[in-house]
Amino acid sequence: MVEDISRIPEHVAIILDGNGRWAKAKGMPRNYGHMQGAKAVEDILVDARDMGIKYLTVYAFSTENWNRPETEVTALMTLLRQYLKSSIKKSMKNNVRCRVIGERSRLSKDINDAITELEDATKDNTGLTFTIAINYGSRDEILRAVRKIAGECADGKVKAEDITEEMIAKNLDTCYLPDPDLLIRTCGEQRLSNFLLWQCAYTEFYYTDIAWPDFDRKELEKACEAYAGRNRKFGGLKDAEDKA
Repeated sequence: MVEDISRIPEHVAIILDGNGRWAKAKGMPRNYGHMQGAKAVEDILVDARDMGIKYLTVYAFSTENWNRPETEVTALMTLLRQYLKSSIKKSMKNNVRCRVIGERSRLSKDINDAITELEDATKDNTGLTFTIAINYGSRDEILRAVRKIAGECADGKVKAEDITEEMIAKNLDTCYLPDPDLLIRTCGEQRLSNFLLWQCAYTEFYYTDIAWPDFDRKELEKACEAYAGRNRKFGGLKDAEDKA
């Protein structure tokens, strides 16, 4: 456990990897792994809150996940419907504010309605902010932001030379979030997979071989301990030894 509370990351992002492999290793179908992965998200959300993490963002379904077998995509959408509905009661109980990022037009109307209901019900909660990335791809997110700004330029509202990093950031799905301090990816993979590319410019990465359904508070604490030992310089020099 991290002894110094000031060294707990404010914003943790997680790529939830390994549900299918975890299930296969147990002789179970991939959908069983996704169900257990959803339960792991519920548990880690409470753990993160109790540890003092203020923002938790999880990669639930990417723009590329539509390329998976239709039966798996259908099962994931069914699980998502159930999760969004059950999250309202749990979020209210735990004072969690829920948000969803990603391109919503491809999602069904009932899922979009469930997202709106969840966000509206929890908008005034003051505890941890929990963000779920659904049909999210960082390149798509940046493209949408650029198109919006380009439209404003075409309308004469913005001059090209006045475009700043801050303006781009304000037009991203994550405009309400600070950049992640720590990004965790489970099940041995070591890549971003089109997740928060802009936001992770100075994020610390932590990789673990643990499959997502087995990721628990102990593993989250290990990740935060690793983060606490990092010297975050943001491109500059921080301590006397560096400056010598």
